[in-house]
Amino acid sequence: MGGAQRQRRTGAAGLSLAVEGLAALDALAESLKRCLTLLTALLGGLLIGASASLAWSGARQIAGISGIVGGLLRAPFVGSFRRWFLIGLLLTSLGLGVLGGAPAAAMSVAPRPLAWLLVAGLLVGFGTQLGSGCTSGHGVCGLSRLSLRSLVATLTFIATASLVVLITRHAFARAIP
Repeated sequence: MGGAQRQRRTGAAGLSLAVEGLAALDALAESLKRCLTLLTALLGGLLIGASASLAWSGARQIAGISGIVGGLLRAPFVGSFRRWFLIGLLLTSLGLGVLGGAPAAAMSVAPRPLAWLLVAGLLVGFGTQLGSGCTSGHGVCGLSRLSLRSLVATLTFIATASLVVLITRHAFARAIP
C-alpha cells in the first residue's frame, strides 16, 4: 500500500471519528436540555405549591388565577390580595423576560392566528366561570384541600386537553396552521 493511499484511509478514519464525536456531543446536549427542562419544571412546581400554600395559610385565599381576576373585575376596590397577587405575577414574568428571555418551550410553538387566540381565550374564560375555577385553582389548591368538585374538574381538564391534542395533532394536523 502506497503512502498516498494510506493517508486517504487515515484521513477518512479521522473524518469518521470527528463525525461520531459531533453526534455524541449532540446527544449529550439533548440529554442536558431534557435534564434542565425537568429541573425547571420541578422548581416551577415547587414555587407554585409554595405560593398556593402561602396564599391559603396567610390570607385564606385560593391562588386560582380565574377567581382572582374575576373577583378583581367584579369588585376592583375590595381587598388588596388580588391586586398584589396579580402585580407579583406580572412583575415576576417581566423580570424573568428581561433577565433570561423567553423560555425555549414557549418559542417552540408556531404562532397562531389572532382569531384562534381570541376564540380560545373566550372559551377558557367561559369554562372557568362555568366550572367555578381554573386548572390552578382546582388542580393545585382544590385537590390539596381534598375537594371532590376539584377532582372532577381536574379530571375533566385532563380528558378534554388529551382529546384536543389527539384531534389537533393527528386528525386535523394539516388543517390547523
